[in-house]
Amino acid sequence: MNTTISTAEARKNFADIVNGVAYGKEPVILTRRGRKIAALISIEELELLQTIEDLVDIENARKALAESGENIPAQEIWKELGL
Repeated sequence: MNTTISTAEARKNFADIVNGVAYGKEPVILTRRGRKIAALISIEELELLQTIEDLVDIENARKALAESGENIPAQEIWKELGL
């Protein structure tokens, strides 16, 4: 279950909240004026999310490489984009 608190409350109890996230492994959702704006998660959860994102990127790259058609060098695209 996620805990939801306001940013004002988070400022008052920041150390306790960070400890709860780091050691209790429970995410905390931060709100401002009743709207969700950010989340605090443990480093383990962040690393897991990054690993999942990397795996998705690799799968998307494999699919793109398997598509038929002409390959365009990256430098050509960068030039078109002004990069």
